[in-house]
Amino acid sequence: MHFGRGLVATTENFGSQGTLPTHPELLDWLARTFIESGWDLKKLHKLILMSATYRQASQATPELLARDPENKLLARGPSHRLPAELIRDNALAASGLLVNKIGGPSVKPYQPDGLWEEKSAGWKYEPDRGEGLYRRGLYTYWKRTSPPPSMMTFDAAERNNCTVRRQVTSTPLQSLVLLNDPQFVEAARFVGQRALQEGGATTDDRIRFAFRLLLTRQPTAQELTIFRRLFAEQLALYHAHPDDADKLSKVGSMPANPALDRVQLAAATAVASVILNLDEAITKR
Repeated sequence: MHFGRGLVATTENFGSQGTLPTHPELLDWLARTFIESGWDLKKLHKLILMSATYRQASQATPELLARDPENKLLARGPSHRLPAELIRDNALAASGLLVNKIGGPSVKPYQPDGLWEEKSAGWKYEPDRGEGLYRRGLYTYWKRTSPPPSMMTFDAAERNNCTVRRQVTSTPLQSLVLLNDPQFVEAARFVGQRALQEGGATTDDRIRFAFRLLLTRQPTAQELTIFRRLFAEQLALYHAHPDDADKLSKVGSMPANPALDRVQLAAATAVASVILNLDEAITKR
């Protein structure tokens, strides 16, 4: 979970057919520490996250990359794509839409029309209303014959078998989900809305605010120039096509702030959507 791979690469197989641990003494020590703590998972997570190893930067010198390209020796910090559920949760959290309620029945977020009818003899998928649309991905209702397509695109397990170690792929469909799925468009819209309301009075301040929400850092000078130009281009586009701005403001179930100018909001949404589509937004470093 924390490093993208385990001390034993074949996490699902610690037997004779599995790979040897890269750090056998560390694995034994962590196991003994875990047992002696009374099987306290929270304490184990804290121990790993506060270690000097985990807190390293993920950047590496060419020499280090040549010696340890897969970071098996943990000479640098972790860098790996977020799981499907967390990609969605991260977008909702940045937008302020995420519902942090714990427990309860499964929920049905947005899903393309017609999928259940094709696989389920006429059963119709009815998305939830209200907070059910914004619960964590963990609580998403899962139909084995028609799993949530946006999560499957990001390599969520099919649940036909126990999957300990998920594969990680990179496909054009993933960019299309982040650009067009109503959940992510709505999240981008609310990131844009937050930038307009909380980010400051200038375009640069609002771009910086969106970067902090989605990437937890400040933009570079070059990035700021590029996104300033993008905002100006989108603003001109939506001024010329105000109906499109109005349509964009209505994507998703949560209504936009009526006090905000729809054209400004549409341009801010476009900027937030581009930031959300950066590799850095869905990759843990």
